[in-house]
Amino acid sequence: MTTLVIAEHDNASLKGATLNTVAAALKIGGEVHVLVAGLEAAASAQAAAAIPGVSKVLHAEAPSFQHSLAEAVATQVLAVVAAASGAYSHVLFAATASGKNIAPRVAACLDVAQISDITQVVSADTFERPIYAGNAIATVQSLDSIKVITVRATGFDPVAATGGSAAVEVIAPAANAGKSSFIGSEIARNDRPELTAAKIIVSGGRALGSVEKFNEVLTPLADKLGAALGASRAAVDAGYAPNDWQVGQTGKIVAPQLYVAVGISGAIQHLAGMKDSKVIVAINKDGEAPIFSVADYGLEADLFTAVPELVSAL
Repeated sequence: MTTLVIAEHDNASLKGATLNTVAAALKIGGEVHVLVAGLEAAASAQAAAAIPGVSKVLHAEAPSFQHSLAEAVATQVLAVVAAASGAYSHVLFAATASGKNIAPRVAACLDVAQISDITQVVSADTFERPIYAGNAIATVQSLDSIKVITVRATGFDPVAATGGSAAVEVIAPAANAGKSSFIGSEIARNDRPELTAAKIIVSGGRALGSVEKFNEVLTPLADKLGAALGASRAAVDAGYAPNDWQVGQTGKIVAPQLYVAVGISGAIQHLAGMKDSKVIVAINKDGEAPIFSVADYGLEADLFTAVPELVSAL
């Protein structure tokens, strides 16, 4: 039994979600191989080889892999699985935007059911995954010969990034089918930590009232804590924060060491995205707000008074 983990990287380095995905693979048992498909991605391949528990790294280089286009990477994954002649029992992706884009293509071509967003490995063929916005946990068993799985990073503690010494095998890239091409990207530059990888997150809700107040109240607190900024769906829909700051079922799933929810009532879809945080602090003037049901520390107060006082105390 061997598991193939599809690495997420920017060619120069691995992304943190890969370490969580390897952690899930190790719980399945058997050998763990990692596929790094990129362009000039030797550094990422070496980083994957240094992950404890990884026994082999497959490194494919081609211009079509430079931007991790789903069509190109899926073709490479299928080629690796076919070449292994049934050796791979599991193919794992991180449940990120990239992983969720590639995994269904692989599952469809293999004619198997995808198992999405697992948070626990019960056995090699049985997994747990949240349903109904995280209000229930489904136990799913698969009898498929190859199990295509996406792994929710917040469900597994990342393995160490160093300490391993796997072999790196350079493999021939799969032919580019030309179904898609990279035209360009508009990347929002942010000096703060990436939301899904941040250890501390300060999030704001609709109660902040405007984009000016959102920045005026939350930015000093985030600066003091060295935190990433997040927002509820209501705040994003109101234009207080950009879409990529949205935390929740329809946004990003996070589990930082500290999550500070300011002016967030705690709708089910928001709680689904952050309730696995290690410590949750809620500041809201409504003592009946649902956010207090998941908070470790709650402050029933006017945020416009409480947050500046907190900042001055820090």
